[in-house]
Amino acid sequence: MAFTLQIGEKAPSFSLPATDGRTYSLDDFSDAKTLVVFFTCNHCPFVLGSNETTRAVAEKYRDKGVQFVAINSNSEHTHPADSFEHMIKQMDEKKFPWPYLRDQSQDVARAYGALRTPHFYVFDQERKLVYTGRELDNPRQPEKATVNDLDNALQEITDGKAVSVPLTNPIGCNVKWEGKDAHWMPGEACDLV
Repeated sequence: MAFTLQIGEKAPSFSLPATDGRTYSLDDFSDAKTLVVFFTCNHCPFVLGSNETTRAVAEKYRDKGVQFVAINSNSEHTHPADSFEHMIKQMDEKKFPWPYLRDQSQDVARAYGALRTPHFYVFDQERKLVYTGRELDNPRQPEKATVNDLDNALQEITDGKAVSVPLTNPIGCNVKWEGKDAHWMPGEACDLV
């Protein structure tokens, strides 16, 4: 069995606390025509480099029924900057247009098969996976990026088309798993394509 959720599979449910004081479940986003769940964190240079690109994409498609949800699953013992307190501080400063959820147990990261930060999962109205992987081909230096696969996928979806490139390899820092070396990845977690 593949580590990462496969195209066509249903979005795993979750119930996680967010920086805004609420707890969110998958059902809280049932009004969204398209749901983008992405695994992110506070410290990774690939995330920090591409956050504003992600904000622009989220804002571009917000009025087309696309909802973004960010999840931080990183172990704060491996990287203290990824604590819930730091998440709250980041959202206070940056005011990103998505809820920012904490997956302390890492169960949601395992259910989705999150490999890196950032790692994007796009689900249709039936919450079937239609795209997973990267946003940019150079998230650390977005000014050098030549393609935005997430934007392309969302454009096709909101135009009523099938996603022409449904699978790409996420580019970023690996998820920081509790009790593991900072660079550890599950053995079955290889490249997606």
